[in-house]
Amino acid sequence: MKAAVISFPGSNCDFDMLYALQDFGIDAEIVSAKQNNLAGFDAIFLPGGFSYGDYLRTGAIARFSPIMSAVTQAANAGKLIVGVCNGFQILTEAGLLPGQLLGNATPGFICDEVALRIANGQTAFSNAYDVDETISIPIAHAEGNYFADEATLDKLEKNNQIIFRYVNNPNGSAHDIAGIMNEKGNVFGMMPHPERAVDSVLGNIDGQNFFKSMLSGILTKA
Repeated sequence: MKAAVISFPGSNCDFDMLYALQDFGIDAEIVSAKQNNLAGFDAIFLPGGFSYGDYLRTGAIARFSPIMSAVTQAANAGKLIVGVCNGFQILTEAGLLPGQLLGNATPGFICDEVALRIANGQTAFSNAYDVDETISIPIAHAEGNYFADEATLDKLEKNNQIIFRYVNNPNGSAHDIAGIMNEKGNVFGMMPHPERAVDSVLGNIDGQNFFKSMLSGILTKA
């Protein structure tokens, strides 16, 4: 599996993601948002941070970066696309995932560990978890409040596109949504940071199965 971790101006979790991927034996490298070619990569990761300073809206400027045309092409080709935190915000701004991330219901930046429930354990991003398993994953955001209209939310529910839900909703997200995928099942976004929960030295390894899930999917395709 060869993975690209996109580095936008203002990204600050790109190397966290890179090291997590490499810990699982994935051939990963940092790719600048100024590039416009992602040929040869099996998976694309949009990491957390504050792309372009979060000016206008989170992800609103990053959505127009040269690399995003290549990300869209990769998504249309069925490759795995993962956006974490700011990466999730960028994917919604780019129209690769439905909905929008708004300011937290209680204004302010939240930095904590939260409990998540596995809502769908039959996906490329969750198959190593047990259905209804509860895990603890760090969050760090001020705009993590997932919003979509009722028709979109009904569609997400009906199609089992909601992968992770908050047990105790920290930000006001509709339907306790912490992570969703597209209808095709290859584009995924979540606000919590699984890459920060893969090493016992950090006191939390609940994110390991997130990476194991994706790795098993790639190996199965191969």
